[in-house]
Amino acid sequence: MTDKNRSSQMLKGILSGCILVLLDYETLYGYTLSLKLEEIGFDQIPKGTIYPLLLSLEKKGFIASTLVPSPDGPSRKYYHLTNSGKNEKAYFMTEWQQLQLNVSTLLDRFS
Repeated sequence: MTDKNRSSQMLKGILSGCILVLLDYETLYGYTLSLKLEEIGFDQIPKGTIYPLLLSLEKKGFIASTLVPSPDGPSRKYYHLTNSGKNEKAYFMTEWQQLQLNVSTLLDRFS
């Protein structure tokens, strides 16, 4: 696996967790979700990255979608968290906090 692929896989895992956090806060469709991610600093994420992650999360049962008519054109697919997704979000948050602590400890000690 190349460094770029490894970095991409790690980012996808982190983004999936971030998507779960955002969708637990509010129901969003793909474009608004990508705007929210940009607002918090994920502005270098290609737009085509979000939709495969949404599809994967939906297949795993962590999120569900509903088509809602749009006054601006075609219906939009809004996503929300399922109960399983709430559990996965809690797991992500626990794992992230532990990872963050471990990396901070490493950097404090060795940099």
